[in-house]
Amino acid sequence: MSWQDTFNTWNEQPTLETSLKQELTTMASDNAALEDAFYQPMEFGTAGMRGVLGPGINRMNIYTVRQATEGLARFMDTLPEAVKQRGVAISFDSRHHSKDFAHESARVLGAHGIKSFVFESLRPTPELSFTVRHLHTYAGIMITASHNPKQYNGYKIYGEDGGQMPPKESDLITSYIRKADDLFAIDVADETQLLADHVETIIGDDVDQAYLAKVKEVTINQKLVDEVGKDMKLVFTPLHGTGRMLGEKALKNAGFKNFSVVKEQAVADPEFSTVKFPNPEFPEAFKMAIDLGKKEDADVLIAVDPDADRLGTAVRQPDGEYVLLTGNQIAAVLLHYILQANKDAGTLPANAAAVKSIVSSEFATKVADSFGVEMINVLTGFKYIAEQIEHFEATGEHTYMFGFEESYGYLIKPFVHDKDAIQTTVLLAEVAAYYKQQGKNLYNGLQDLFAKYGYFREKTTSEEFDGVGGSDKIAALMTKFREEAPRAFAGYDVVSTEDFDSQVESFADGTTKPITLPKANVLKYKLADGTWIAIRPSGTEPKIKFYVGTLGTSLDEANQKLDQFEDALQTFINE
Repeated sequence: MSWQDTFNTWNEQPTLETSLKQELTTMASDNAALEDAFYQPMEFGTAGMRGVLGPGINRMNIYTVRQATEGLARFMDTLPEAVKQRGVAISFDSRHHSKDFAHESARVLGAHGIKSFVFESLRPTPELSFTVRHLHTYAGIMITASHNPKQYNGYKIYGEDGGQMPPKESDLITSYIRKADDLFAIDVADETQLLADHVETIIGDDVDQAYLAKVKEVTINQKLVDEVGKDMKLVFTPLHGTGRMLGEKALKNAGFKNFSVVKEQAVADPEFSTVKFPNPEFPEAFKMAIDLGKKEDADVLIAVDPDADRLGTAVRQPDGEYVLLTGNQIAAVLLHYILQANKDAGTLPANAAAVKSIVSSEFATKVADSFGVEMINVLTGFKYIAEQIEHFEATGEHTYMFGFEESYGYLIKPFVHDKDAIQTTVLLAEVAAYYKQQGKNLYNGLQDLFAKYGYFREKTTSEEFDGVGGSDKIAALMTKFREEAPRAFAGYDVVSTEDFDSQVESFADGTTKPITLPKANVLKYKLADGTWIAIRPSGTEPKIKFYVGTLGTSLDEANQKLDQFEDALQTFINE
């Protein structure tokens, strides 16, 4: 159908949810807004589906959530009964309609006789991953838009290993979603009856306690924490999301007593009223934490995003100001501490390995190499790190030590198979205590690592292409990079180009080499000086991302080169 026909179907639907009906009435004279809402269905990307709230097949609402869950349910209907009956764990964040979407999902599953285990109130994404493994459910659903602005929500499906569904299963589920094309004909069960029949179960504190018991294992040097952690001043903010309850408890359980929480941002608020973007990558998200940190003379500030799977940090300087560390810098500091502390304790396995995405810094690779630890590269998406963990556990080939993505996502211990900011909060506090014991801070520790391994600098930028035609513009830009392949950037020759879609690395001398990673729409250029540049369409937002990673003999040189490569990249885009 045309978007106009689809709009008319919705507009004439007698049982359409009242608030959505009111929004349609408001939109009725805005053809551009209507076309964007109805021209195509929402798509599953690297992390499920994510979009703006509102009426339409290209929006997050109870009908698109029912459709997605119907796809999962129909897929589970094809499984052996014993597997199907393991059910689905469901959690949700603090966003508008998150709780509604969680319970609508349970109703759709219940109509298929599939059990659901729904949290009593909002819980972090990493706890949902843990819950799938802890309760041995077949799948998990997390209602969240992570760090997106307030007008967004999202829907993630997790597999039985606690990682986000891998492409094969995700594609199958997507095919079933498309078959459920009448969004208003999807059966939903009565939730009161589901609860009475124990088809739906409400879960809460018992799972929290099991998760927190595992988080205690994250601490490496308890003596250090006991001696220094009790006095170290720390500020924590959950940015109006799910991280407060478990974050505070995890810090206290580890032995960190002297921390403060930004009260205004401790309130679960779908409007994110104190921040424009609830994203710990952005300095603006730290404004209130910095104000509190200055007031209390805090050593370190930690912010987690609304579903508590990403973490950012800021460190106090001698002049009392705070400096933010990048995601790649946090990863290098964490990995170095993990490997050094285990080496000192005699517990570093001979087959130790770390895992990172292909668009993350080589800084951490240098750190791993210095300890004789293998760094394994995977495609962007934490599900690929989870797949490596599964492989390690099945084969014994490696012992997992750490995994990360440049976008501020880290996993310390693999009892969770996704990014986990609660675990990372505890370990980062321990690392801060480690440097404080030496009369230093995290920033000083980073400078020590720069001096030892080289001055690495990275930057991620993006261009957004919203609305109708946005995906075509992104595709055209990727085509430009492929068909007009640049031979140099900022005067440095491209020595090889990795095209993960064709799974071929092409060298400047005309030779090629196969890429063994799965197909993905990603290009990565390796330059003569060790710099790399990558281009990748986002899997969750209508944007294309550009990554630059370089290094120099000093931080000033590295920063200067970063600016040069960024300018050269922009010039090529604009030509």
